[in-house]
Amino acid sequence: MSNATLKYGSPLQSFLDASFFQELCRLKLDVLKLDSRGQPLFACLDTSYAFKARNSVPLSLDERTFQSESLRSSSGVPIHGVLHNFNRFEEFKSLDKQEFVRDRATEMYDAGLKNINDCVSFHVISFADLKGYRFYYWVCVPCFQKKTFSIKVLETRRLKVAEKYQKWFEKRLDHWVALLNDQNELIPYNRQDARTCKALIVRDTCRLDNIPSALTKNFLTIFNHDSPDRDTIEAVFIRPADTSFALILSLHDLQTDGDEHLQFSGWERNTQNKLGPRGVDLSSLIDPLKIADQTVDLNLKLMKWRLVPELDLEKVKGAKALLLGSGTLGCYVARALMAWGVRKITFVDNGNVSSSNPVRQPLFEFHDVGKNKALAAAEAVKKVFPLLDAEGVELSVPMIGHPVTNEEVEAASYERLCKLFDEHDVVFLLMDSRETRWLPTVMGNATGKMIINAALGFDSYLVMRHGNYSDAQGPRLGCYFCHDVFAPKDSMRDRTLDEMCTVTRPGVALMAASQAVELFVSLLQPRTGGPNEETILGELPHQIRGFLNNFSTLKLRTPAYDHCSACCPPVVDSYKSLGWDFVRSALNDHTYIEELSGLAKVQLEAERASELWKIDDVEIDDEMYALN
Repeated sequence: MSNATLKYGSPLQSFLDASFFQELCRLKLDVLKLDSRGQPLFACLDTSYAFKARNSVPLSLDERTFQSESLRSSSGVPIHGVLHNFNRFEEFKSLDKQEFVRDRATEMYDAGLKNINDCVSFHVISFADLKGYRFYYWVCVPCFQKKTFSIKVLETRRLKVAEKYQKWFEKRLDHWVALLNDQNELIPYNRQDARTCKALIVRDTCRLDNIPSALTKNFLTIFNHDSPDRDTIEAVFIRPADTSFALILSLHDLQTDGDEHLQFSGWERNTQNKLGPRGVDLSSLIDPLKIADQTVDLNLKLMKWRLVPELDLEKVKGAKALLLGSGTLGCYVARALMAWGVRKITFVDNGNVSSSNPVRQPLFEFHDVGKNKALAAAEAVKKVFPLLDAEGVELSVPMIGHPVTNEEVEAASYERLCKLFDEHDVVFLLMDSRETRWLPTVMGNATGKMIINAALGFDSYLVMRHGNYSDAQGPRLGCYFCHDVFAPKDSMRDRTLDEMCTVTRPGVALMAASQAVELFVSLLQPRTGGPNEETILGELPHQIRGFLNNFSTLKLRTPAYDHCSACCPPVVDSYKSLGWDFVRSALNDHTYIEELSGLAKVQLEAERASELWKIDDVEIDDEMYALN
């Protein structure tokens, strides 16, 4: 090899673990969004694995690479890098790769002039297809050398004893270069001693016999800049085990200064040994459940990129939803909740899937006929998203005006309902009858739970949020029963088929369910003030009434009624103090609630007023008759 031009091996061989791309997904969605600025990377080289790699030390990148703490917890050689993730694939492809490596190498050259150990770094350009879980990347380890600087090998020799040098580098993991002075002492590299040193000691990452890493170009270029008068130098390349070697090098430079005269390299070759990016499709390699957990909220997180940066998705995701009623409304509400990222949904229903249900209730199929609706719905949503915490509870909600026939069973149902209220944050009232909604409404006021109510007519619907006593802003809002002057009673007796079934235009349920869920999500968002309790998503209505006969929507805001059968203070206080005894009395006789709430007195006063109007009408008629 006498007087032969020095040859180099690959500086590093990259290996990107699947966890690296998973963390990139998370950062892109939650942190970076549209920010395409370079992100710092922190890796550690395990030089002991040099001989297990194909031709150089592996540059292993995983999820820890994004955390600076990984450098402190590792015993490897630290190396800093930068991730350049592009928002569009066209940007990734059209990047001027030569200009990119030139700029990065120039930065390394400038840094190396200040500290030779800082002229080593790596860069990763990438594009992440988050929908398909496909990633495109290209790793660059910038290497540079002056165009006018030539390096020739005068002599090659095997280093018999390298332990002294190996131990020196083991104690100084952040050093790439050292000097051997006239006293045969190893000292950190510095410009002054570089001019008189006996040898340049280099940590080498290549595994090829007697061929150093391409990073050597960086070190020798800096060395030549610091010691321009030296035309020869012994370079000792330190590797693990007994593979270290030394080269006597001839250095020749035309003394042309300036980084514009540097030549650059550094792009890694792909698996076809060509200069080009690599692609990874992780959709078939990673546990599908892990992919689903990250990608199920993709569209939601994209909202925060431009449209609603302040959107609090974690609060929505953490909310536990209780759906009382698993029919048409329950099915559509559940799908909308899943789309918003809710992870805990409990279905409650005592009915079974009938053969007429699957076409209108999207969680059910033909083979579900005969199954309990709550259990079948929970099973169905788990098929859509297996990581969803879904539970079905077969339960009859005690109904006001329906006398107790088996107190032990109904008391147990009540206790189970109380437990469900305690375990959840929001309760959706989606049942068929008014009296079924009464007890959950009372419980919602007593416990301060968020209650969202949705009810259907033939061509109309009502969606509302119940007020409760924990509201600190303004007068307490009304509930579903605040417009009634009678307590609910048994409305299910002596009904014809069209009265027993929910007869409604098929599109009404979708409209009501979607607005119920949107109202719930809006309630969880930061308030922005305004007369309508606006949030970052817009207005926060109390009631939404929709009419399909003229395709109109009406927003209403009504205060709580002082004598409401479900939310007035006497009713709520009695429930809190008496519990099941209160409920039992209401079930056996709905007039108990009318007396307690004051509705009976209101009814009596209304009757008296009506009698007075009748008397007035008679007197007016008599007077008119006399005039005639």
